[in-house]
Amino acid sequence: MKRIFIHVFAFFSLLASVALNAAPAMPLSAVEILKVVSRTCAIEDVSDAREQTRCNHDGPNIKVYVLERGYGGQPNVTLNGQKIDGVRAPVCNRGSGLDDCQRGGTTTGYLYTFDLGNKNEGWFEFSNTSLVPPHNRLAARLFIK
Repeated sequence: MKRIFIHVFAFFSLLASVALNAAPAMPLSAVEILKVVSRTCAIEDVSDAREQTRCNHDGPNIKVYVLERGYGGQPNVTLNGQKIDGVRAPVCNRGSGLDDCQRGGTTTGYLYTFDLGNKNEGWFEFSNTSLVPPHNRLAARLFIK
């Protein structure tokens, strides 16, 4: 009985030490639409928080890139009110900027990629709520023409 208690105590002590050494999750602090990519306009940088694209992104397979700093839950993403699915990749701090986390590091946010498929014009909207306090909701929107 004493041996079982010692093993159980050691296990829970290990779990507690791992939890105490883990970095706290960062609240969602920023959401920004970075780029719109299409065959007709190549890459358009929209990170200056403009309301609409300058280029006419006609045709299928337009891609939109969104950067989320901090930890959000499941984002709500739409084009003209219709849900859009995407993929996300973690980003980490590297010196003076952000980089992918393939070489390790602490995740500080996520880069989302959305393929608009055959949809090619309208309001692209991204919003998410922080997983940790203060549980704020952030959003960004862009009219893609």
